[in-house]
Order: sequence, then C-alpha cells, then structure tokens
Amino acid sequence: MDVNKNSYTFLFATAMVVVVAASLSFAATNLKPFQDTNVEQEKMQSILSSIQIPVERSEAPEAYQTYIKEAVVLQKGEAIKGQDAFAIDLAKEIRKSDDERLSPLYIAEKEGETYYIIPLQGNGLWGPIWGYVSLKEDINTVYGATFDHKAETPGLGAEINTPVFEEQFKGKQMLDSNLSFVGIDVRKGDASTEYEVDGISGGTITSDGVEAMILDCVKAYVPFLKMHSGVTATASLTLE
Repeated sequence: MDVNKNSYTFLFATAMVVVVAASLSFAATNLKPFQDTNVEQEKMQSILSSIQIPVERSEAPEAYQTYIKEAVVLQKGEAIKGQDAFAIDLAKEIRKSDDERLSPLYIAEKEGETYYIIPLQGNGLWGPIWGYVSLKEDINTVYGATFDHKAETPGLGAEINTPVFEEQFKGKQMLDSNLSFVGIDVRKGDASTEYEVDGISGGTITSDGVEAMILDCVKAYVPFLKMHSGVTATASLTLE
C-alpha cells in the first residue's frame, strides 16, 4: 500500500481511533469495580468523620462496621422497609417533595453514646457540595459536621472542608425550645447564638450554599427530630 495516499492516512487514523477507543473501554470496565470501592470507602470515611472517628480510607469499612449500628431510610419521619440507606442517591432525592423524599439516617454508637448522622447535599458557587452532620442523643444538638465540595475556589469557598469551619458546628442546635426547626444560620462573622456559625470570608455564596443545604436536607428529618428530640435513649429503628 502506498503510504503517501490519502486513503492510507484515513485507514490508519480509523484504525488508531478504534484501537484507542477499545483500550479505553477495556480500562474503564476493568477499573470500575476499584473506583466504586474507593467511592464507598470515602463515603464511609466521611460518615465516620462526622462522629470524630478519623480513619484512613482503607480502614473505613472495618471501622464503619464497628461504629455504625443501623442505617435506615425515613420517609415523612418514619422508617420504611425495602430500602438500602447506603445506596440512596441523595442528589436525586432532594429534587423530590418532602413527602416523597427518601432520607437515609445512620445510627452510630461510640464510647457508650448514640449518635444520629444525617447526610447533606447541595450547591456551592461552582458545583455540588455535600457533607454529614451528626446529632447527639437528644437528637437536636450537633456533635460534629464534615463538608466537602467538587470545585469551590481554593482559599475561599473550598474552606468549608477545613477544621476551622467545621468545628464551629459542634454544640449548635437544629430545633429551638419550642421544637421549631431553625437550622443553622451561616453568618458574616457575627455568629453569637446556638443557631449560628461564622461564614467564610470571601466565600459568601458557598457559605450560603451550606446554610441552604442544611435547611433543605434536614427539614426532611424534622418529623423524626420532633418525635425523638430530648430523648436520651431511643429504641432501635431496625425494621423486621
């Protein structure tokens, strides 16, 4: 074959496209199980972080089994059957009405205390933000919080996943003394009550996104919070 002809060039380019496409497809197919495992381990790692259990990603599955005693799905505040809490796609659920939304709840035990972990999903300035907030046995007081993002600005909105920002949430309240849901107000540097934290300087939109995320996600748990708030020993929610 004459390598100087256009037909050779087209044939060679077509063959290379086919070979590269096949190679990428093969690699993606074979790497997907490892990618899925990494995603699951990172999710477990974040859940544990909300109750102040720092672990390496590879250690997360064992620690998750140790500390997470139940994982249930709530709908309108009631535990329902036939749903895997860990598999719930929260990004899809938050688009549904409050009555239709499926809300995962993780119940953990650490050093004789019970904690209730609520997953969060929302929007920052440049993309999705997410996190977990854990509540103490009174099912109202925040024990810990962890946040992350996909593409927030380094040094500004990206600061939501730093200890300086996250540790402010400890001890804050979700319900007021009348059991009305107030959420947590992310303010511009003047937080002074049990319902407020300081926002990130220069990251106003991301800070507002965290506040909106908490309001939107936690409101689906309000019937459960009101039902159990103040109770120091809640019965198991495992469904028969």
